[in-house]
Amino acid sequence: MKKKHENFAYIDGANLHKGITELGWHLDYKRFRVWLTEKYETQNAYLFIGLIPQSKNYTNICKNAVLL
Repeated sequence: MKKKHENFAYIDGANLHKGITELGWHLDYKRFRVWLTEKYETQNAYLFIGLIPQSKNYTNICKNAVLL
């Protein structure tokens, strides 16, 4: 019987943002989360970012099942 592995993604938000910005892209966090699940079968994705309490982006990111 094949043992199922639990995969978790730990993402450095600053480096992700910098790389995406330098490429001139805009990251769709919802689609990114789907891609992580499809490609790597991740159960959880943790995005490490700095706290800016007034930012509405936190709500959108959390809705897409990325844990902050």
